[in-house]
Amino acid sequence: MAVTIKDVAKMANVSPSTVSRVIANNPRISEKTKRRVRETMKQLGYHPNFHARSLANKSTDTVGVVMPSAAHNVLQNPFFPEVLRGISTKAYENRYGLYLSTGTTEEEIFEEVVTMVQGRRVDGIILLYSRVDDQIMNYLEEEQFPFTVIGKPYIHAERITHVDNDNYYIAKEVTDYLIQLGHERIAFVGGNLDLVVTRDRMRGYQQALIEAEIPFHDEYTIHEKFLKEGGRDAIAELLSLDQPPTALVVSDDLMAFGMLSHLDNMNVRVPEDISIISFNNIMLSDYSRPPLTSVDINIFQLGFEAANCLIEKIKHPNALPKRITIPAKMIKRQSCYLLKS
Repeated sequence: MAVTIKDVAKMANVSPSTVSRVIANNPRISEKTKRRVRETMKQLGYHPNFHARSLANKSTDTVGVVMPSAAHNVLQNPFFPEVLRGISTKAYENRYGLYLSTGTTEEEIFEEVVTMVQGRRVDGIILLYSRVDDQIMNYLEEEQFPFTVIGKPYIHAERITHVDNDNYYIAKEVTDYLIQLGHERIAFVGGNLDLVVTRDRMRGYQQALIEAEIPFHDEYTIHEKFLKEGGRDAIAELLSLDQPPTALVVSDDLMAFGMLSHLDNMNVRVPEDISIISFNNIMLSDYSRPPLTSVDINIFQLGFEAANCLIEKIKHPNALPKRITIPAKMIKRQSCYLLKS
């Protein structure tokens, strides 16, 4: 016979209502009581009927997570599994499950979000990106549905809760670092210009050049579209300029690994011939050849805080919007070189 909530209450020496409150993670119940009830549930093999509870509470205890493109493409980038680890850690603490978007096109993902909202499949949504004039963000705002963003919203940032690094500042910092090493011909290898993070990092890069009185050259910038069409060709074009760059600021470690591979095939030495600095500081950065100087943006913490903000918003719908800035730190390795005069 199935174990009931009354069985748990009797063995734990509490009331059935206390067991219900423990299952709901009610803050009024002491941690000592919660531990005792949860241990009893485990001993008896009791599993709460969350579906029935959700119907009664008009809640799903589920958080929707929306990725910027098809899941099978996104999850190849180590950034996303790590940010999901941060989200899931906080969600688990609060007994929330995750519902991941699985659409393969922007339109499919948008339709999926509409279904999440209209079908009340989730209590709130986390966007893992911030895009210029994004229809999903606009829709969630119009519906006044609880959501948070990892990244800085392109517009209305003051009224949308978001978690981000100061991408402008850290891009300026890494460019300043290369300038201090004696580099003046510095190229920027960026991501999609529709993403706010790319725009912010490019602005930081440009500001560092301006303050150092170094001219900005359009031919020193490469973006995602060109890289997809042939990263090797992009690098070859940079190096064929009359004054080729001596350093690269690359907006993502995976892109930087691609650059390292192309340069190696072209017999261009890193860092002796060209220096590279990147972002994300994924684990492989320490094991590349040479080890990659990269900015640790605290990916786990980005996800953890985004989930924390969303759960607070779900529980307290009238809470004021927040902007959480996660600190970032440059990790110096062997891919940058002091340029000899």
